[in-house]
Amino acid sequence: MSSKQKDHYWLKSGIINVLQNFSGVFFGFAGFYILVRVLSKQDFGVWTLFMSVTTIMEAIRSGLIQNALVKYLSAADKSEHTAIISASTAISGMVTAFCVGLIFVFAPYLSHIWDSPQLVGIMYIYILVFISTGFLTQFNAVEQANLRFNGIFINNFIRQSSFFGFVLVCYLLDFQVKLLYLVWVQLGSVMISTLVAFSYVRHNFTFNFAIDRSWLGKLFGYGKYSFGTSVSSLLSGTVDQMMLGALLSPAASGAFNIAVRITNLIDIPGNAIAVVVFPQSSRRMEEEGKGAIKYLYEKSVGTTLALVFPGVLFLYLFSDYVIHFIAGEKYADSIPLLQVTLLYCLLIPYGRQFGTILDSIGKTRVTFLVVVGTTVANLALNYLLIVKYGVMGAAYATLISNILGFAVAQIILKKEVDVSLGNTIVYMFRFYPEFFEKYILPVWKKKTGQVDHTPKQ
Repeated sequence: MSSKQKDHYWLKSGIINVLQNFSGVFFGFAGFYILVRVLSKQDFGVWTLFMSVTTIMEAIRSGLIQNALVKYLSAADKSEHTAIISASTAISGMVTAFCVGLIFVFAPYLSHIWDSPQLVGIMYIYILVFISTGFLTQFNAVEQANLRFNGIFINNFIRQSSFFGFVLVCYLLDFQVKLLYLVWVQLGSVMISTLVAFSYVRHNFTFNFAIDRSWLGKLFGYGKYSFGTSVSSLLSGTVDQMMLGALLSPAASGAFNIAVRITNLIDIPGNAIAVVVFPQSSRRMEEEGKGAIKYLYEKSVGTTLALVFPGVLFLYLFSDYVIHFIAGEKYADSIPLLQVTLLYCLLIPYGRQFGTILDSIGKTRVTFLVVVGTTVANLALNYLLIVKYGVMGAAYATLISNILGFAVAQIILKKEVDVSLGNTIVYMFRFYPEFFEKYILPVWKKKTGQVDHTPKQ
């Protein structure tokens, strides 16, 4: 791949994934904003519990399958693709069947302990959604492994915007929304998205019913740690809010959630770059070795920090105005929470790319152990600090656990691929002039009629 092609790949893929992550956060936030107005408190509570359960189930399957499929498919010879996809699809089918069984068994139980009779019905309808998202996840992983992201962006946009559109129309027309309607809309949007995703990968998605057991073992062996990492990360991101609700009150959890939702906006570039880096790092590890991985880590973290830092600075300086604008004056207690959570936003790029790089070089077990360790530390610190400092204790606990995770990750990366923390800062400051020279200056010269006489390399 030439230097020009590499620049084009990073720019195009990065923009697509930033747009995808931004649209996800936007539709998620906007949908939340409307749902709390069109649903009763009881129905919104049931919907929140339903989404918590389904998010964990999706994370179980995605964590076990997606990264393993992307890693091996992006690095393997074309002749192996059918065997890899077939083995991955077989694992996906088995996990889906297992989770469907869990729904049938535990839906009545959850409905009973949460005193939510309608939860049983919506969970049973969700089985159809879950089966459809299994195919959608496979198609998106195959496209990502082939270093293409257009289809992923389009099908995700369709899925998110159609659900949001239904909620918005109900709100504008003052139409009574029932939870069953929301799940049926989920199903319709997922089915359309799945068809769109297939249209983008139909030439690359080759399947054979003769499953290769060796690939079955490789994919499952890799995926089991990635699965543990995904679930642990999910718990790590929600344990503070759950413990606030248990130890203090739902109101305290809500105040903290406001700060988390705002900082999620800052995390968009990190999510996007991680998606772009993972297949590249898997491929370059096979072709160029650990030297290329070291550069990818330092460059991707530096680029992410360059994109994140201005947003963190702005939100920190104007946190009171931001909170009042988004949530209103009654959530003034979220202002100091936001200021603390913004601090660990600067550490997230290091942790996210640590997982991406370690997974791409086959060290999923190490990633798993670090994430589990950070989650356990976060759990213990939350309990101790919430009891002592109240709602601010949750913010302090998450900050401290992120610092501990950052330190451990840097020690491991130094040993494995000899990364330099200083280089990430250098790449961060280099990003601004490089971006200006490559993408802003040529456009400005073209518009003003200036000719670039710089000799081509």
